[in-house]
Amino acid sequence: MLAKQIGISTKSIYDRRQRLERKIGRQITGPDHPRQTRSHIVHPQRVCFDVPNGIVIVGSDAHIWPGEPSTAIRAFIKLCKELKPKAVILNGDVMDFPQVSRHPPIGWEAHPTVQQEIEAAQEILADIESATFKARKIWTLGNHDARFETRLATAAPEFAKVSGIHLRDHFAAWETGWSVWINDDTVIKHRYKGGLHATHNNAVSSGKHIVTGHLHSAKVTPWTDYNGTRYGLDTGCLADIYAKPFTDYLEDNPRNWRSGFGVLTFRDGKLMLPELVLVEDEKHVQFRGEIIRA
Repeated sequence: MLAKQIGISTKSIYDRRQRLERKIGRQITGPDHPRQTRSHIVHPQRVCFDVPNGIVIVGSDAHIWPGEPSTAIRAFIKLCKELKPKAVILNGDVMDFPQVSRHPPIGWEAHPTVQQEIEAAQEILADIESATFKARKIWTLGNHDARFETRLATAAPEFAKVSGIHLRDHFAAWETGWSVWINDDTVIKHRYKGGLHATHNNAVSSGKHIVTGHLHSAKVTPWTDYNGTRYGLDTGCLADIYAKPFTDYLEDNPRNWRSGFGVLTFRDGKLMLPELVLVEDEKHVQFRGEIIRA
């Protein structure tokens, strides 16, 4: 209605509102807006925005250690350049942090230091930033990421306001939060339900399209009821499934995991069937029926 009144496109209205939301740090909802739900909940760790048309790329569980980036990470950067997403979301567990884990070490396994992990992640995230110059960049906290601040909050709570004590202080280009809400009907967060049927249970219980990581399973599950169809998506893991962070504690057991990430496409504000990019081998991924070199 407003677009017609002032003679500009609906997209221009959305873009203008998103710029204002970023500036003032909260969501703007008009009195006659059909989606009132999120405006009634003020949550400091929720990032909200609209994507009327465009792509959002979501990757989770990179568990970055020093060394060469995984196939999925290389493909993630490549497709960020090619697909030109509106937003790029790292959906938790960007780093592993075994040295500040509550779990005891297994034998004398070698781990990188916290500083080495941060520097390795800074390098990879800088490459993502370069590949997505205009895209919104968001990092939702995962349980492994939380190890950094949990250890510090436990051991040195008096340093709470000191620069560098928070993980986000080391990654200035990225917005952070527990969840991302797009168009008020698509929720992206690191984890919700667990188990083999998590994507199904997530969609049923949340009442939203919901995108998660954590379980590394890489699958899409639709659920249809009287309200229509919504999707539960697990984006798999950006790490290689046999990467060093997983080597010892999984004891060389088989793992029902898949390395890859998710691509969300919105048309007129509606989420289309989510797509997966899956690692084929050390140099290739499969996407939209093609084998792509990473």
